[in-house]
Amino acid sequence: MNCRTLLVDAVQAAVQAGEAILNVYHTDFQVETKADHSPLTQADKQAHDIIKARLQRHNLPAISEEGRNIDSEVRRAWTTLWIVDPLDGTKEFVKKNGEFTVNIALVEGQRPVMGVIYAPVLDWLYFATADMGAYKIEGLRPGAVRSRLLPQHADDMDAFTAAAEKLPLPQPSPRSYTIVGSRSHGTPELEQFVDRKKEEKGDVAFSIAGSSLKICLVAEGAADIYPRLGPT
Repeated sequence: MNCRTLLVDAVQAAVQAGEAILNVYHTDFQVETKADHSPLTQADKQAHDIIKARLQRHNLPAISEEGRNIDSEVRRAWTTLWIVDPLDGTKEFVKKNGEFTVNIALVEGQRPVMGVIYAPVLDWLYFATADMGAYKIEGLRPGAVRSRLLPQHADDMDAFTAAAEKLPLPQPSPRSYTIVGSRSHGTPELEQFVDRKKEEKGDVAFSIAGSSLKICLVAEGAADIYPRLGPT
């Protein structure tokens, strides 16, 4: 399995899905409600189709937020698979606050070995593999910069990585102990957690972000912890 080729396709899929999402984002789109009462838009569906088409050539199974349900006995036999959320943060998408992402992960032997997260409005791309670490790159909008940077083949990954910033990023020192929490999932338990950290750390800042951006902020060093105390 060529991890570089897989990473190139995951990056391409995430950015292309992000473009499709933005096309819907700037319209008066319709919002459906799924069985679990969470929102669903045409952007979710289009992003799912784009990612599926890009990744399926590797003949690896995939679990997607918007894909069909697959029996647990079948899934249990998979040793390598993609896990995809084509639009993480649909609530933030509907609110049009820009805090949503495209998430693609490769899992091997029940361990994540590769991940790509793209925030279309912010134009931030995070990517990582188990052996090379994690990176962030900005400015991948369609145009000259993107055509120059976005990898097309496995051989392009060295230049792409060189143009990115290795995580964690340098942070101002000293800075407050920073907790990042969900914009859509605040709970009394989270408030109590923040209060305890204030007693423990003294100087505590609390930031709010949507979707997987919270985890990205921890990865890049802008936040110290993301406590998720309620159900997922």
